[in-house]
Amino acid sequence: MATIFKKLNKSSDEVHTRTMLHEAIPITGAICSGTYATDGNIKNYSHGMFQTVFDYPYLSSSANNIFDITVGYANDSSLSSSVNAQNTKKINIYNQMAQVLVGYDVSGNVRNFDKDGNLAAGTKLKECIFLNFARLLSKDEIKKQSFTLTAFTGGTPSARTDLITISDYKATGTYFVNSPAGEYGILYSGSEATEGTGVGLIYYQAGVCVLTGGIFDGHFGAKGATYGTGTFNMVLTGSDISASSDGFRNRLDNISFNNTTELNSTIYFCRANHNDFNYSSNPTYTSSGKINVKNTAKDSPVTYITTVGLYSAANELLAVAKLSEPIKKSPENETIFRVRLDY
Repeated sequence: MATIFKKLNKSSDEVHTRTMLHEAIPITGAICSGTYATDGNIKNYSHGMFQTVFDYPYLSSSANNIFDITVGYANDSSLSSSVNAQNTKKINIYNQMAQVLVGYDVSGNVRNFDKDGNLAAGTKLKECIFLNFARLLSKDEIKKQSFTLTAFTGGTPSARTDLITISDYKATGTYFVNSPAGEYGILYSGSEATEGTGVGLIYYQAGVCVLTGGIFDGHFGAKGATYGTGTFNMVLTGSDISASSDGFRNRLDNISFNNTTELNSTIYFCRANHNDFNYSSNPTYTSSGKINVKNTAKDSPVTYITTVGLYSAANELLAVAKLSEPIKKSPENETIFRVRLDY
């Protein structure tokens, strides 16, 4: 180990970079309500507060959580009533999601989800469906203007009709930052963003999609006898959360988005000038040994660099970079080693 350390200059020897890596994520209807659903990839819980969709039957060791579905409404919603099924739980779910994603007003009250991002005024989303995507899919965040959801709002299980497309149209230039959970965009039904026509919100860093129940203004219900016989309001008030989740899941056609992995890097340029690192403190450097590279003290100094170490100000080894092959170093040449740390 060498006994001489060379100090890095923060301005000239250190560079910070950030790289965004994207991956396309398709979630097909076969996973949500088709082939896999019949094999047991949908899990309900005894607490009855949400439903989880897995990519394989959830009892399989290879199954991964894709997203959770739940529903809820605000305490001041016209649907709120003590006679409703799981009324308290639905209110608590709405408040929990609103606390995290919308925050509180100046009086300390939980804000309602807002249709156009203007938290101080405007139409509120008081009856909502929540899709919470697993970090395995969304990674660091959902890429803006990449989210698309298609669903049927009418028909029967064998003949679903009225397919709608919901997307964060033009979100790269119109997203909002007034959320404690980060950036979010408005979801529109169709291919254009028209003021006041939002049907939901997509929270990019949190990986949460909030949809208003108003998109199902026609038939809605759980798969089976009641499927397609009631409105969303009827199902939301008269059925438990798992039944409402079943009804929405069986209406899903496709969900797709691009996730984002933020890769931060620090690059260090370790410069070995002509008079640097030409000697070694290893005792075999000038004595007999299998790694002997210098026979006598009078021989021209030469080393073979195999490792670069990054040390703290107190000479504590923090990171090690291994070279693919030894690099010859002598007073006749200079070398720059580019060491990259990703985090």
